[in-house]
Amino acid sequence: MIFGKIDFINLLPFYIFFKKYIRSSQIKQIINYKKSYPAKINKQFKKRTIDAAFISSVKSKRCNCLDIGIVAKKDVLSVLLKKGENKKDYQSDTSNALAQVLNLQGEVIIGDKALYYYYNENLDDVVDLAQLWYEKYHLPFVFARLCVNNHKKYLEKLSKRFLASNIKIPQYILKQYAKKTNISTNEIKYYLTKISYKLSHKEKQSLKLFLKLQGKL
Repeated sequence: MIFGKIDFINLLPFYIFFKKYIRSSQIKQIINYKKSYPAKINKQFKKRTIDAAFISSVKSKRCNCLDIGIVAKKDVLSVLLKKGENKKDYQSDTSNALAQVLNLQGEVIIGDKALYYYYNENLDDVVDLAQLWYEKYHLPFVFARLCVNNHKKYLEKLSKRFLASNIKIPQYILKQYAKKTNISTNEIKYYLTKISYKLSHKEKQSLKLFLKLQGKL
């Protein structure tokens, strides 16, 4: 099985669980090998060169998806819009579409670089896109869904176990990511409190609304 890995902090709990759950060292090596950013993973998934991945919500319409994703409860800290000239983030599909749906002008910044910006830069001219979505529609925002081309039963079982688990990130891994991103371990832990993964009624309602609005653009 080839799993496309988006190596952002928001999926750290899932990959820690995944590596503990799977037994095949070959699968672990493939997961690490197939790393990329969301927009590229979307293309690889569509071409069926990977079996499963977290696919951007806006690209997941006709995909075979499970009830697990990347969800912002309210604010998310890692999907920002800097007011000014329009500029898309080449790494993202959903965040760029969200800015359009919210009818906002500016530069979209996502992922760990956005999280670093949130903690280290002046936020006077920056807005949190997930927070604005929540304020407007009173719904959490779904940025991505786990979608599959193959191995659906295996990944359904794995996802259910993950959602029922309380994942603790080892301190040495937090330190590795802190060093890589220049974001402190405490900032990483706080950020992860903003993220949830289960797609229940409200999340699905929000996703349906977003796709409907995006389709009208």
